[in-house]
Amino acid sequence: MPVRFIYALPAQCPAGYPADRFLAEMVEQAQAARAAGFGGLTSPQHHLVGPLQYFQPVALLSRMAAEAPGMELIPGIILLALHHPVEIAESLATLDVISGGRLVAGFGLGYREPEFAAFGVARGERVARFEEYLAVIQELWTGEPVTFHGRFVRLEGQQIALQPLKSPSRPRPPIWLGANADPGVKRAARLGDAWLMNPHGALPALKRQLQLYLDTRAELGRPAPDRIPLAKELFVAEDSALAFKCAAPFVQEKYRTYASWGQASTLPADDSWSEDFTALMRDRFVIGDPDEVVQTLTSYRDEMGVTDLSLRLCWPGMPQSDVLSAIELLGKHVVPRLVA
Repeated sequence: MPVRFIYALPAQCPAGYPADRFLAEMVEQAQAARAAGFGGLTSPQHHLVGPLQYFQPVALLSRMAAEAPGMELIPGIILLALHHPVEIAESLATLDVISGGRLVAGFGLGYREPEFAAFGVARGERVARFEEYLAVIQELWTGEPVTFHGRFVRLEGQQIALQPLKSPSRPRPPIWLGANADPGVKRAARLGDAWLMNPHGALPALKRQLQLYLDTRAELGRPAPDRIPLAKELFVAEDSALAFKCAAPFVQEKYRTYASWGQASTLPADDSWSEDFTALMRDRFVIGDPDEVVQTLTSYRDEMGVTDLSLRLCWPGMPQSDVLSAIELLGKHVVPRLVA
């Protein structure tokens, strides 16, 4: 079974680093990923994450569309509870048209208290807002006038002027839902077209949650998903020692940042993060030489049915030369062995 490769744009750079230079580097990475056989680009969303500089996904992917003809564009994930669904429906419809109908809409709850406080959203309302906003977006994407009287949104026969591109097989863009905890996984089974498995979960917990996701869909009478996407932190070099040397300092620092944001508290009960990096990366990150990487990614495909691999190869502060070298190695020695 062939696997689609998605390149995760880093979107974040250290304070003081010239933002325009970083944008040029991301353009170069996107071009390299396309040449290496990647079929999609994705970019995450957070707000108020200083001192890091953070590019917002819809604007960034709109810029990248010119560099990525034929590639899917995946805002992954938009923190939906923080943003009005009319604005999101229109912005994503615009991105879909820009990309020639290759948008995949990624949504999630979010977890950082500073973001909820800044947007005036009570954390306790996030699930209700998320589900209501998702319903509104899908109704707006039908193209028909929408009358909606909800807890947070009220529309009276209104419709958005620009629609996503449609075909008989694609009445709207696919919707991928990110989730860490079990209730979110079940919500993804109920409301989304796919569950985007997170990059920071350990493999045993992800396998259990994937079965929970599939079982929940079956219980709801929903068909098996067409796509099973998995996000991963990955780095490849000519040998595993070099790969570890290049990647470990930057991945480790990124996960210290995640811990300071409270990300570890969102994990399911059967997963936890260790402060020791070697223990943290076990069953979680993919760092090694091309053969080791192929072996690991093949196991995800064969044991979990993964159809899409969203790979982040760059973390704040990593030299551009190392990133491009890793993309080139993937294109030569990894991608061809899984997409054929």
